[in-house]
Amino acid sequence: MIATKPTTNGHGPTTSQTPVGGQIALTSPKRLARIAGVLYLLMGIFSGFALLFVYAKVYVPGDAGKTAGNLVANAGLVRMGVVADLVQATFWIFTAFTLYQLLKHVNKSAASAMVVLAAMGAGIVMLNEVFGFEALRVATGAVNLGSLGAAGSSGLALLLVDAQHYGLLIAQIFFGLWLVPLGYLAYKSGFPRALGVLLIVGAACYLVDMLAAFLVPDFGKAIHSYVTIPSAIAEVWMVVYLLVIGVNIKKSDGRLVPQEGRS
Repeated sequence: MIATKPTTNGHGPTTSQTPVGGQIALTSPKRLARIAGVLYLLMGIFSGFALLFVYAKVYVPGDAGKTAGNLVANAGLVRMGVVADLVQATFWIFTAFTLYQLLKHVNKSAASAMVVLAAMGAGIVMLNEVFGFEALRVATGAVNLGSLGAAGSSGLALLLVDAQHYGLLIAQIFFGLWLVPLGYLAYKSGFPRALGVLLIVGAACYLVDMLAAFLVPDFGKAIHSYVTIPSAIAEVWMVVYLLVIGVNIKKSDGRLVPQEGRS
C-alpha cells in the first residue's frame, strides 16, 4: 500500500513514496488520471440514467394525474433512479478529490475550491432525492393520505416531484461552479488550453440555463436543449482525455506533470 507524503515545497506536483521490496514506488499521476476518468465516466452514466431516463419518464409538468400514474407504473424504476442519483453524487465527490490529488500542484487553492463546490452540489443532489422518493411513497399509497382523496394525493405527488425538479436546478449552480476551478487548473497545466476554456464556458452555460429557468421560464424551456451543449462537450472531452491521454512523466528532470496536449 502506498502512503501519501508530499515531497515538494507545495509548488510542484505532489508525489508519494514508500519502500516496496527495497525499491521506491511513486504514486503515478497517470494512474490518478485514469482513476479520475473512470469515476467521472461512472458519474455520467449513473446521472444519465437517473435524470435523462427515469426522471424524464416520470415527470409531466403541470399534470398531477399523469405524474402520479407514471410513479405507480414505474415504481421499481423510480427506486433505481433514486439510488443511481445517490451513487452519482458520491462518485462526483470522489472524482473531485482524485482530480485534486492530480492537479493540486498547479494551484492548491483552486483545487480545494473545486472539491468544496463539488461536495456542496453532491449534498444538494442527495438531499433532493428525498422529494422524489416521498413522491413515490405518496403515489403508491405507502403514506396514508386518505383524507386528501385521489386527486389530493396526486397533487401532492406532483408537488414533491416539482420540488425535486427545482432542487435539481439549484444543484445545477454547482454543476457549473465546480467546472470553473477545474477549467482553470486544466488551462494552467498541460491539458489542452481549449479544454480549460471550454470547461469554463460550460460552467457559464449551466448557470445561464438555471437562471433562465427561474427568471424567464418560457425562454428557459426554449434554450434548454441547446445551452447545455458546450457543457456536455467539455465534460465528455475531459473524461476522454483523462482516460486516453492522462498525464506524462518528464524523465529529464524527474517531474510528474500533465501530458502536454494540443488545443
